[in-house]
Amino acid sequence: MTKSLLAEFTAREGAEDEVARLIRDYAREVRQEDGNLAFDVYTKASAPRAYWIFEVYRDEDAFQAHLQAPYGAPFNTALTPLIEEDASVLTFLDPVT
Repeated sequence: MTKSLLAEFTAREGAEDEVARLIRDYAREVRQEDGNLAFDVYTKASAPRAYWIFEVYRDEDAFQAHLQAPYGAPFNTALTPLIEEDASVLTFLDPVT
């Protein structure tokens, strides 16, 4: 079964360009992962500093491999001081069947 989630965070005022650069670079890496099926980055139309990232992985093993990717920790370390939250807020999703 696929593993789907929504990651949310808000760029701090003045950090918008750096956050956009970081997430674009990170998205390129994640989309190349063997088990990644989607990594779609959005900003909220009414609040452009608010990011929503829709992620889908082939299965739990692919998600765990994503968590262990060597570029994940450096991305989060660079992102954390640039966002309003303590970290990305993750919401795990289940399909409606």
